[in-house]
Amino acid sequence: MDITILGIESSCDDTSCAVVRGTTLLSNVIASQEVHRKWGGVVPELASRAHEQNIVPVVDKALGDAGITVDDIDAIAFTRGPGLLGSLLVGLSFAKGLALSRNIPLIECNHLMGHIMVHFIDEPGVETVHPSFPFITLLVSGGHSLIVLVKDHLDMEILGGTTDDAAGEAFDKCAKVMGLPYPGGPVIDKLAAEGDPKAFRFAKPSVSQFDYSFSGLKTSFLYFLRDKVAEDPDFIERNKADLCASLQQTIIDILMSKLIKAVKATGVTEVAIAGGVSANSGLRDAVTREGEKRGWRVFLPKKSYTTDNAAMIAVEGYFKYRKEEFASLDITPVSRVTQLK
Repeated sequence: MDITILGIESSCDDTSCAVVRGTTLLSNVIASQEVHRKWGGVVPELASRAHEQNIVPVVDKALGDAGITVDDIDAIAFTRGPGLLGSLLVGLSFAKGLALSRNIPLIECNHLMGHIMVHFIDEPGVETVHPSFPFITLLVSGGHSLIVLVKDHLDMEILGGTTDDAAGEAFDKCAKVMGLPYPGGPVIDKLAAEGDPKAFRFAKPSVSQFDYSFSGLKTSFLYFLRDKVAEDPDFIERNKADLCASLQQTIIDILMSKLIKAVKATGVTEVAIAGGVSANSGLRDAVTREGEKRGWRVFLPKKSYTTDNAAMIAVEGYFKYRKEEFASLDITPVSRVTQLK
């Protein structure tokens, strides 16, 4: 029987546990925290408290859904970082306790690598085509915007990243300015379908090589609305769909310009996207269109795997188990990482 890994993900505001046997997903349970909607963003202290409440029932359900017991687990994979320290600490502490009680290995996982690992998740009875190495991944989320050259399952090189804000943050912050609910990205995506992406123009910051910058776009959007609302207090409400469509198209244009540049520079034409923003319909369409136009082999993640989930951590843990990359019990969480390993 193949290796069975229990994965735990608690980097932000979702408590998740998954079980994989090899790369085949047996269960994936996610407990989301609605409390943050009230505040328009994730409150770290509230997030860590909710993780403490959710971790035991989530793990119990994941084991039950997989049809196994704790005795069937070969190792426990957990997210070490990046993320909120209080949230990470809950998942790590639980993983340590369970591993120690069962005398099984711990495997530290990189949250960002995990997002890329969703492209290697298999589901029972489903034939899935995986990317071939090397491939390029555009990893976009609330906290990160990266272009990554994936040379092997555990060999990844960051070609470019954000110099300030991430694409997902730009979506959420601009949505907040318009008075849209949190999280703003999915709301903008929905409204954008009804608007004109060419109705308004916003700044597209220029930075070197394959790096991104979204702070200038946020400032441009804020000042644009400030001036328009001064002239017409109902401007946002009357132009909401066009504003969303134009903002979304600007963000997509920024993301795609660097992705195209990276593909040309590397000569790698296997292209994938990952992370929370990879669920955005406009981005998925843009990558698909460019792939058809430029001869790319494109991989879009299943939407249920775009958000934070333990399935991606469990699969990353599986590949690390095969290389015997185990963690010691004195390991601590990290809020930031500069490399993928």
